[in-house]
Amino acid sequence: MFKSRNPVKQGLNIIIVGCGKVGATLVEQLSNEGHDITIIDNNAQKVQTIANLYDVMGLVGNGASYTVQIEAGIENADLIIAVTHSDELNLLCCTVAKQVGNCSAIARVRTPDYISEAGYLREKLGLALIINPELEAAKEAARILYLPTALEVNSFAHGQVELIKIKIPKDNILAGMRIAQLGRNTSSEVLICAIERDGEVYIPSGNFQMEEGDIVSFVGTRKISKIFLENIGFKTNQVKDTMIIGGGKVAYYLALQLLHSGIDVKIIESNRERCEELSILLPKAVIINGDGTDDELLKEEGIEYVESFVPLTGIDEENILLTLHARQVSNAKVITKINRITFHDVINNLDLGSVVYPRHITAEAIIAYVRAKKNSMNSNIETLYHMFDQRVEAIEFQVRSASAVTNIPLMDLNLKKNLLICFIHRNGEVILPSGQDCIQVGDTVMIVTTHTGFNDILDILN
Repeated sequence: MFKSRNPVKQGLNIIIVGCGKVGATLVEQLSNEGHDITIIDNNAQKVQTIANLYDVMGLVGNGASYTVQIEAGIENADLIIAVTHSDELNLLCCTVAKQVGNCSAIARVRTPDYISEAGYLREKLGLALIINPELEAAKEAARILYLPTALEVNSFAHGQVELIKIKIPKDNILAGMRIAQLGRNTSSEVLICAIERDGEVYIPSGNFQMEEGDIVSFVGTRKISKIFLENIGFKTNQVKDTMIIGGGKVAYYLALQLLHSGIDVKIIESNRERCEELSILLPKAVIINGDGTDDELLKEEGIEYVESFVPLTGIDEENILLTLHARQVSNAKVITKINRITFHDVINNLDLGSVVYPRHITAEAIIAYVRAKKNSMNSNIETLYHMFDQRVEAIEFQVRSASAVTNIPLMDLNLKKNLLICFIHRNGEVILPSGQDCIQVGDTVMIVTTHTGFNDILDILN
């Protein structure tokens, strides 16, 4: 066993099985939030690297083994998270843990066959959460293609509210406008909650003046957001068709959703057997067996005229190059899937359109659960998104009991700086709050902040 632990930490005892990309992301974020982490993996080098890099304990072995789990401290664990490359091993890890310890269990499950049975598996195995990064990445990509002028679209309040990111183009009505003027000039009830300019992120006040090139995130109901975008000169119709390069799980999940919404789908995949599988699974899609990195084939298949282009190969560099190629030869909306986060500055300086990070999506769902499990009885975290390269958090809290934030006008609350209350969701109604509004028990409340690690609605107070 590799040991590197700071005994002063106070948090949950968490066992993470699997030291791949998602496992490493979870270790980084959860250890930073003060939890005691033990990692398990068969690969001794991976275990040692992560144990040395972060303040965690490492154990080499099979995470589904009773003996290994006992040695890792499963009897005193609060949570086990299984994120190995095998769905079956992840489910077995959680099953063994539930028999041995009194802990919650989260499994990463990617296979479509299992995902259709996710509810059954979760109930019968007693799992807290089943996460499918490919499905979640596909959902994120689909939301963007339904509103292609947006860079990102995230949903809150069970889909009633959207957090949308756009870039202010040249000569747009927003350029030079102060936030306080927004309602008068666009007659739309949206709330601008974060702005990135020249690498700096701001939670803007009413006096903040927007400029060309700013990356702006705003919240509003789906209907109101659409009206707002139209008012500021953005198209809001979904794409008519898409070309997907690579026929893996994300491609399958994405095609399924797009076809259901009436969007034509063409998939180019190099493996003939996989093409035959996809043609059976997706009879309404056009499946092309060929090399998606061949520019002649792409031209032949109509890349110059397609409305959207989504490279979903397993190689980040290929996805990036394909996106840049599509940018040169077409006006297509592009989405780039990136699994690794190396060379971040280089990626940010490239014109990659909307970027989807499956491992971040997975980590966010798990971290939201962990924070909800750690918090007090005042509230519960419903949704968590990281924005602007992890520098901003958007969190949706369910307010479960009366506390220091309830039944007091927002203007009278001593709120932390760099924090904005974006909406209150009450009895099916979405309220963009003024200083006179109060948070009530039973509400869900979304906040955006540059602070990190909020577990409870009370964390918004100084």
